[in-house]
Amino acid sequence: MEHPVGLLGLAIVVFASTNVDDVFVLLGFFSDRRFRPRQVAIGQYLGITALYGTSVVASLISLVVPAAYIGLLGFAPIFFGLKRLWELRAGHGAEDDPQDHEQPSAGHGNIVAVAVVTMANGGDNISTYTPLFATRTVYEIAIFGLVFAAMTAAWLAAAYYLTNHPTIGAPIRRYGRRVVPFVLVALGVLILYEAETIQLLHR
Repeated sequence: MEHPVGLLGLAIVVFASTNVDDVFVLLGFFSDRRFRPRQVAIGQYLGITALYGTSVVASLISLVVPAAYIGLLGFAPIFFGLKRLWELRAGHGAEDDPQDHEQPSAGHGNIVAVAVVTMANGGDNISTYTPLFATRTVYEIAIFGLVFAAMTAAWLAAAYYLTNHPTIGAPIRRYGRRVVPFVLVALGVLILYEAETIQLLHR
């Protein structure tokens, strides 16, 4: 069994290296007034939990999910990005509409959107976590889970802090809602490309 300090350090490095791009996605969600911070947090935790759980199950049954099939999730951020672009074009995402983030009917949809985008962006997470967990004990895998939960909170706090910073928060909030649809579409295309999903669809 690995030394606890070394195990904690490894877990932190693994999470940070596979989720560094999530900070930018979270900045976009936090800057969008349609998304309440609570919805972003719940969605992010659901997405990370799904990635962690999938990796644990895959490692236990020695299942290797082809990257091309995982890449199919890339269509999710493309869909959400195009949907947000359409809403902005139609004027539904205006900054001066105080009701945008007050509609309770959008609550579950917003949570699902954040969770799905997080999972779609997690192909590298699964491919990294699965072989790592396959060589670990149940105790060590549980430690990884606890560290990932704590790191997710740190990621959310960092993104929320930057979005509400006295100096840089205003431009992030002002332009983030306009930029995030393009980021989501680009993210989806990148996922499809890196996972070689396009080649799969052409077969």
